[in-house]
Amino acid sequence: MDQRIIDLYDEYTHAPLPRRVFMERLVAMVGTTGAAQLALGLLESNYALAQIVPPSDPRLSTSMVEIAGVKAYQAVPKGMDPQAARGAIIVIHENRGLNPHLEDIARRIALEGYLAVAADLLTYMGGTPKDEDAAREMFTKIDPAKSVVSLAAIVSALKSANPSRKVGAIGFCWGGGIVNNLAVAAPNLDAGVAYYGVAPKAEDVPRIKASMMLHYGGLDARVNATAPAYEEAMKKAGVSYQKFVYDGANHAFNNDTGKERYNEAAAKLAWTRTMDFFKAKVLS
Repeated sequence: MDQRIIDLYDEYTHAPLPRRVFMERLVAMVGTTGAAQLALGLLESNYALAQIVPPSDPRLSTSMVEIAGVKAYQAVPKGMDPQAARGAIIVIHENRGLNPHLEDIARRIALEGYLAVAADLLTYMGGTPKDEDAAREMFTKIDPAKSVVSLAAIVSALKSANPSRKVGAIGFCWGGGIVNNLAVAAPNLDAGVAYYGVAPKAEDVPRIKASMMLHYGGLDARVNATAPAYEEAMKKAGVSYQKFVYDGANHAFNNDTGKERYNEAAAKLAWTRTMDFFKAKVLS
């Protein structure tokens, strides 16, 4: 697909552009309404594909819970007491809220031996709707700072339930940026992994105590523009971090429910690195 179309879709989902304006510009690019609809179908998420680990997987126990006032999808290995789990990972969603794909991510993480908690940061707005456009509209009104405060409370709640437990966080897109800011706000966070997340303010970086892992798509100009100052600030502050850039990969390269931007090679490599990182920083 023409990279200009992918960049336009990124602008639509993050600026955000009104759908009418997006479609007008997309039609102008591809020539016809039919071609525009076909392109959009390749870009939008297909949650029927969010079944890498089925919700009914017998190896897991899953449930909806509430932690520190936030609703969350919880997954844990079958037979493991969530309170006793010595490693917990908070999963932070994209700007579409807690959807089937993020629940699937939580299940994948739980199979690695963790208590996985996928928070719904639209809880205070009534919860994530099924309609993606409605969810994106809600994100124009969400207060990211309040989300960070809520997540910091979840980190503390998970630690309080088991004082010997280590807690990590992983986020994608909007959630990647939130992971970066959560690391600033929560000195008790042990590890953070940000997938294509906008950097925090450079002056706040010295407050980070967690070990960090950062994944970037090589074609993701919007997010990548924030990375150099972030990296320089981490170096100066002595923050432990690892940074990886995946050449030829777009923003959202890990999201396997979107055919056109998903990059299988980059996603698999980043996931292996992420699981190795959490094993060292959270389960050690």
